[in-house]
Amino acid sequence: MQRTRIKQLLATTPTNQTIVVKGWVRTFRNNQFIALNDGSTNNNIQIVVDFANTPEALLKRITTGACISVTGTLIASQGKGQSVEVVATALDILGDSDAEKFPLQPKKHSLEFLREIAHLRFRTNTFGAIFRVRNALAFAVHQFFQQKNFVYMHTPIITSNDAEGAGEMFHVTNFDIKNPPLDEHGAIDYKQDFFGKPTNLTVSGQLEGELAAMAFGDIYTFGPTFRAENSNTTRHLAEFWMIEPEMAFADLNDNMDLAEDMLKYVIKYALDTCTEDIEFLSNRLLEEEKQKPQNERSELTLLEKLNFCLTNNFERITYTQAIDILKESPHNKKKKFQYLVNEWGVDLQSEHERYLVEKHFKKPVILTDYPKNIKAFYMRQNDDGTTVRAMDILFPGIGEIVGGSQREERYDLLTKRMTEMNIPLHELDWYLDTRRFGTCPHAGFGLGFERLVLFVSGMTNIRDVIPFPRTPKNCEF
Repeated sequence: MQRTRIKQLLATTPTNQTIVVKGWVRTFRNNQFIALNDGSTNNNIQIVVDFANTPEALLKRITTGACISVTGTLIASQGKGQSVEVVATALDILGDSDAEKFPLQPKKHSLEFLREIAHLRFRTNTFGAIFRVRNALAFAVHQFFQQKNFVYMHTPIITSNDAEGAGEMFHVTNFDIKNPPLDEHGAIDYKQDFFGKPTNLTVSGQLEGELAAMAFGDIYTFGPTFRAENSNTTRHLAEFWMIEPEMAFADLNDNMDLAEDMLKYVIKYALDTCTEDIEFLSNRLLEEEKQKPQNERSELTLLEKLNFCLTNNFERITYTQAIDILKESPHNKKKKFQYLVNEWGVDLQSEHERYLVEKHFKKPVILTDYPKNIKAFYMRQNDDGTTVRAMDILFPGIGEIVGGSQREERYDLLTKRMTEMNIPLHELDWYLDTRRFGTCPHAGFGLGFERLVLFVSGMTNIRDVIPFPRTPKNCEF
């Protein structure tokens, strides 16, 4: 017989049918009752063992963490807490677990401890819920774009360009780092490297995505990106996943519409398909908030926060309007901001973004038309000569979740801006071809997938929403 997943069994009306269930033992009490979990749900199914007729040697092997296969009869549960249970008729140990050494004993563990055993933390309720939600969000992203006839494009992971111009890149080489070949000037001779030039892990698939949009119209990427940024914070990773759509024949308004529609679509999908998991995470967050001082607690529960984004149209304002609001805000005047807002042109901090969303507008906010001096070279310049057609989407509790822009399609203005920012034109000659041959207005944005999972799961540390986090001084597994 094929096994049936526990989630399905718990929703089944029992008619004394024979079933096979497999999973990992959470607890075994009184030599009779096994709480079994297979990862399909946080809820365990109870297995009732006939201990009087089960060999003692087998009973001793039913330990926390052991993997077992059970054949039995599904019946209405006699106890409280579950509607059905399984009376075992046959039980096999698929994998033993030394109860003394297994790190996940049936008790509460700190998130810090679980990060140290990330290979096992999937078996906890918290991480089971997080990664089922992550799975649902990833599926919803693809479904959203596919329904809109976007072409899914795989952009390179190894690249010779720095799309963001920040220089925070991981180098890729097959040189012996202790003895690299040198040229006549004593510099490393990259002509002898595998690719014949310096190469890096990508920070963004955007530039290549633009190339594809100039042929297919609408494309999206969804893949890993890397930043060699020495940031040990709860919001930064060295390796993360990015969703980056690009649309030909689109302006900033089209870009904002697409981003708002996408965020609402994927959040609703997660709420509809991961109801139990999000309720569990919401309750977990409430317990966590109780440990905080009253003034540090969130005003919204997780479910309220998610529905807040679904039921409100996103407020759209310019950067200049935002600066005026922040400068005149009670928070700024009473010096409650860590970074006071005194002048136009400053880069907004998370505390400013959250103030606009949570205190002032009480809805998600899209900021547009940022100063060009704090934005990337490829953003379309406005006629005022000082701002660009950029947009950031701000969410409660997290600040910026999406960054995008209308791209500069005018060859002369793009090359002038690149020269101003000391970006060598010859290195991006292939990118400039899209402006030489059949250019058109186009736009796109980037969404850091882990930021989205962080928001929907209610977790507070980005290292807890990716299976194996890569951070400074940490690359385990």
